[in-house]
Amino acid sequence: MARKTSKSASKDVESAMRRRKKGTLKSGRSGTTVKSRKQAIAIGLSEARSKGKKVGPRKRAKKSSRKRSSK
Repeated sequence: MARKTSKSASKDVESAMRRRKKGTLKSGRSGTTVKSRKQAIAIGLSEARSKGKKVGPRKRAKKSSRKRSSK
C-alpha cells in the first residue's frame, strides 16, 4: 500500500517538532509560540503542502449532531 505522505514531508514535520521543542516555532498571524504537539504537526504538514510535497488531504472539523426538538 502506498504512503499517504512522502518521506520528505515527514522530515518537514520532524523539523517543526524540533523547532517547537526549542521554542522557536511560531503560529500564523499572531506569531505566538506553539506549545501543542498537534499544532506543531499541523504546521509541519502545512509547510510541506506549500512546498508541493505529497501529503494527504486536510482533516475537516466534524459537525456536531444535535437533534432539534420539534415543538
